[in-house]
Amino acid sequence: MYEFKRIAVKIGSNVLTRKDGTLDVTRMSALVDQVAELRRNGMEVILISSGAVASGRSELGSDQKLDSVSARQLYSAVGQAKLIMHYFDLFRDYGITCGQVLTTKESLSTRMHYLNQKNCMSVMLDNGVIPIINENDTISVTELMFTDNDELSGLVAAMIGVDALVILSNIDGIYNGHPDDPECEVIRRVESGKRAELTEFIQKSRSGFGRGGMQTKYHIARKVADEGITVIIANGTRENILLSLLEKGSDMVSTRFEPSQKIVSGVKKWIAHSDGFAKGEIHINSGAYEALTGPTATSLLPVGATGVRGDFEKDDIVGIFFHGRQIGVGKSAFDSEKVRTLVGVQGAKPLVHYDYLYLFEN
Repeated sequence: MYEFKRIAVKIGSNVLTRKDGTLDVTRMSALVDQVAELRRNGMEVILISSGAVASGRSELGSDQKLDSVSARQLYSAVGQAKLIMHYFDLFRDYGITCGQVLTTKESLSTRMHYLNQKNCMSVMLDNGVIPIINENDTISVTELMFTDNDELSGLVAAMIGVDALVILSNIDGIYNGHPDDPECEVIRRVESGKRAELTEFIQKSRSGFGRGGMQTKYHIARKVADEGITVIIANGTRENILLSLLEKGSDMVSTRFEPSQKIVSGVKKWIAHSDGFAKGEIHINSGAYEALTGPTATSLLPVGATGVRGDFEKDDIVGIFFHGRQIGVGKSAFDSEKVRTLVGVQGAKPLVHYDYLYLFEN
């Protein structure tokens, strides 16, 4: 009946928030009903849920005289407890147990911490517990924040190895123009190798209550689909959206990114989602670019490097750049001081080994 066995569902702020900025418990309940139905049909579900700030605002009101950072910390501290309590009670009515996983971008920046988070969620799934994941907004108030939960959902989807990532927002998908234009339509399918063609259609404005927007969703969807995971962007305010979307042969309006067929290792998936942790940059010449993007698996050799930016240690994540454009990300085999001495040198060991190098699709 349903197409996938394991999915991650990201529920955005605009889905769970009323016009006055408070939590929409009715819609939350409707989504839980659908997740319970999916579970009854044998599907494993991981939730990445926004809504903590809205939940806190519902409890405390919005008349606190605080700066934006303090208000976010206060509302999320109170709201996260209330949010997970709602989820717990709603799922308990179906005999389902859920558990809370709060994380930060910094806590996923090392391979060890990444694997610890993966193990936590894997244990939950193995024991029939639904993980409900959110960024810990009480302490994530610096440049080390996720762009929004879209970015977090992409990382989680790759980490757990889901079949599909469903991103629920308050619009039907990516349009071939402005969503308010009645002549514009939702782009229904995005094939592998044709993802860059959508760039001109992406709206750069942010969504009402969230930190991100369609540009972030597109970036994450493209990356996750390149890792072999189906990604669906859809309108979470539509009735029975999850059940309608996930039926085999569904024609529910949405934008669906078809997965790439290439095999991506677990280490490479972690590296792919680590570009936000990059400590520096390695710039390359055209010869290195052609070698890296060619049909044969190739490491980044010193002879192909033209320069280094930033200071980093051995095993730190670095961005790979060609003509000022980032083409990938990898784990450096040397610190930045050593890399600078190796730039342009022939016959030296790789700066970034292929096993620890992830290239973005064009």
